[in-house]
Amino acid sequence: MAKQLELTPRLQLLADWVPQGARLADVGTDHAFLPVWLRLHGRVVFAIASDLRKFPLERAKDTGRTHGADNIDYRLCNGLEAISPEEVDTVSIAGMGGETIASILDAAPWTADGEHTLLLQPMTHAEDLRGYLADHGYSIIRESLIYDRGTIYPVMEVRAGKMTLSLGQRYGGAALLHDPLGDRYLIERIIRLMGAIAGLNRSASPEDRKRADALRDIVTALMSMREEWRHANCS
Repeated sequence: MAKQLELTPRLQLLADWVPQGARLADVGTDHAFLPVWLRLHGRVVFAIASDLRKFPLERAKDTGRTHGADNIDYRLCNGLEAISPEEVDTVSIAGMGGETIASILDAAPWTADGEHTLLLQPMTHAEDLRGYLADHGYSIIRESLIYDRGTIYPVMEVRAGKMTLSLGQRYGGAALLHDPLGDRYLIERIIRLMGAIAGLNRSASPEDRKRADALRDIVTALMSMREEWRHANCS
């Protein structure tokens, strides 16, 4: 049965990072592929699969029933509001924007108590999430990039701690110096920002010009990071 459920590369990386024997809360679980796979492979002893909406939670239950996964509690709730810190030691939040992940953590300050491992995978605005983590008592222990269906996504393992990020690290990754996808990820960020700068430069608004200047600073920082990556990885 376990072999019948295959994870996407993005979810597989998260699964690989879940500690053996963990008690997991998977927030925004949707189909519950991650907790079901982890239970089928004996990687977690217990999982909570939570979602904000009723229909995705019903899909999650269907996945669990189809594959015969036990010890999964399905909960309809917003973020972590119906999950207590004593129930779990690992929290995964994936498949949503970085700002949304940050708001979920902000509503559950116990996630920064030093007793929980957070596995976070922002689909967009990873820079907002990295900035929030640095400003609110979290530390990115490791960060990796994964290519999935035409897009590169960052995945982060986070715990409580102090962390200082440079401008480049906030936008280009906290710890991606030796990541095989690091160069491509930085190039994509630079191209996107250059497009935004070009658009702002067509505006006569002084505020837009100031914003363009701020984006140029980010591009400069990312270009410096790219040179560091090339020096570290290219002979």
